[in-house]
Amino acid sequence: MLQIMEGSHAVAEAVRLCRPEVVSAYPITPQTHIVERLAEMVADGDLDAEYICVESEFSALSACLGSSAAGSRVYSATSSQGLMLMAEVVFNVAGMRQPIIMSIANRALGAPLSIWNDQQDSLSLRDSGWFQLYGEDVQEMTDQHFIAYKAAERHDVLLPGFVCFDGFILSHTYEPVDIPTQEEIDAYLPKYVPYNMLDAKNPISMGMYATPEYYHEFRYEIDRAMDRCATALSEAGKEFGEMFGRDYSEHIESYRMDDADIAFVALGSLCGTVKDAIDEMRADGIKAGLVKIRTYRPFPKNDIAKALAGVATVAVLEKNISIGSAMKGAVGPEVLHALNGTGISVYSYVTGLGGRDIRKKDIRNIAELAVKGEGDMFYGLREEVL
Repeated sequence: MLQIMEGSHAVAEAVRLCRPEVVSAYPITPQTHIVERLAEMVADGDLDAEYICVESEFSALSACLGSSAAGSRVYSATSSQGLMLMAEVVFNVAGMRQPIIMSIANRALGAPLSIWNDQQDSLSLRDSGWFQLYGEDVQEMTDQHFIAYKAAERHDVLLPGFVCFDGFILSHTYEPVDIPTQEEIDAYLPKYVPYNMLDAKNPISMGMYATPEYYHEFRYEIDRAMDRCATALSEAGKEFGEMFGRDYSEHIESYRMDDADIAFVALGSLCGTVKDAIDEMRADGIKAGLVKIRTYRPFPKNDIAKALAGVATVAVLEKNISIGSAMKGAVGPEVLHALNGTGISVYSYVTGLGGRDIRKKDIRNIAELAVKGEGDMFYGLREEVL
């Protein structure tokens, strides 16, 4: 049913429909409204789950890890420094192959302190073994929670996942959202059946010490599972489309790419602005297009290469910084590798850090820079404050 909802509340409703048995989170701006609403649902009896109150994000994800190991479907949410405080446990969750789903309301990292949006927090943990989905609008980020559980819990995957969306820009925005019924989600996402679980009657060990004879292979197996996750996400997205009319089988979305000379690559809510800018550029005879990345991990290398084949120039819009790297951002090198040997020029533009607005005229300016071969740079620096 179509409802006008705040983004955070739409996520909370999606999580409720997924029937998690355990929720544990520590409130941090701008994620707070999600876990506040879930706490209300549990208190009111609208969600039959154990809500574990903790004193920090480290404890929140630790509680989730233990609960998942005991065989429960588990959920958490966080942002920014909260995710960094979880970092040790984030790696443990992936290494122990627990299919926990966590919403990331993307927010800049300190210092200096910022509560506003960029994507530095989730991208900083890109190598942790969690798959990463990015939503453009409230509908997409809501739907991705259903798909994430569906893929994560497959026994040939068993990996945790981030569902990422831009803090405030989407978490605090009211939009019309189509929320499925409980019966529909029950048909799409059956009860979780763990592959392994802690059981006193059938004792096993999890997360054990691994000597050099074994550790290497454990990491290899996680990487193989991430490769299989690409198929799992695609199949889960296709099935979702067949049931609800919104197909997420593709890891990327192409916009006006058929005859594009210059292509933008971006993640999240920025893509809406880029689409509007492209429409205006097209009206002026500039053949621009967009490749939106929905799935950053596993990275859709082949999909990116296919979508960008035939363009002359690619401008990657980075709401993050990989400090000290040649391209400045974390996404650009992945795109460059996907296009290796094609002769297509790829440039990164770090922009919008700490919540700075990115406008249509900025997109056009970046296109002009890319065509001139000027890239791998910070865009929009205020020279007067340096």
